[in-house]
Amino acid sequence: MGDFSLLDLAAVAVFLTAWIGYSVAVERLSGSGGSLNRMMNRYRHAWAEQLELRENRVVDTTINASLQNGTAFFASTSLIALGSVLTLTRSADDVLTLFGTLPFGTQTTRTTWEFKVAGLALLFVYAFFKFAWAYRLFNYGAILIGAVPPRGSDEETIRRAARRAARMNVVAGAHFNRGQRAWFFALAYLGWFVSPYVLFVTTLAVVYVMWQRQFASEACRALQEPDDD
Repeated sequence: MGDFSLLDLAAVAVFLTAWIGYSVAVERLSGSGGSLNRMMNRYRHAWAEQLELRENRVVDTTINASLQNGTAFFASTSLIALGSVLTLTRSADDVLTLFGTLPFGTQTTRTTWEFKVAGLALLFVYAFFKFAWAYRLFNYGAILIGAVPPRGSDEETIRRAARRAARMNVVAGAHFNRGQRAWFFALAYLGWFVSPYVLFVTTLAVVYVMWQRQFASEACRALQEPDDD
């Protein structure tokens, strides 16, 4: 770690703290009940309640398939991004010269550059595993939807099966959200290639954008109970 300055280490510490702190705030704290993710989870359970009432559940399997397809897209894109990141190691000298000429750029050694590239690659590996697991869970969710007994069966059995499918969908959605979060923080991480100062700024900018989308966006307001209109 001798090639890294204290400012580099501080920037990385802020980056990791922001990622972990934001994740805990959105997923774990009770005060995050008004977040977009939490509200959508409630609608996942509402979907399950409608599932109990439907005789023909083709629409439910179609919705689940659309969720799977979106997850598969991000999983494959993560692999493409990972391959692109790994190619950066082959043109290190040219890229180092380019970044050194940027207004806020700093001189970087080849070892430092390769370490930064490895960190970016790990972000996309993490994202791929999250998306791949979410895809598998949505697949399990499709099976659970198919396992919901038809109308006319015991109501309690139908209710339990539908709620089980909803819980699986919630878990799958959580892993999908973590994969997307890794993508957003990968964008922030790119600032470190320029300088640690830029990493500070990009990290704060990404956290602000994600927080705004979770708690103060038009999408969030659209799910809230309307006031007197």
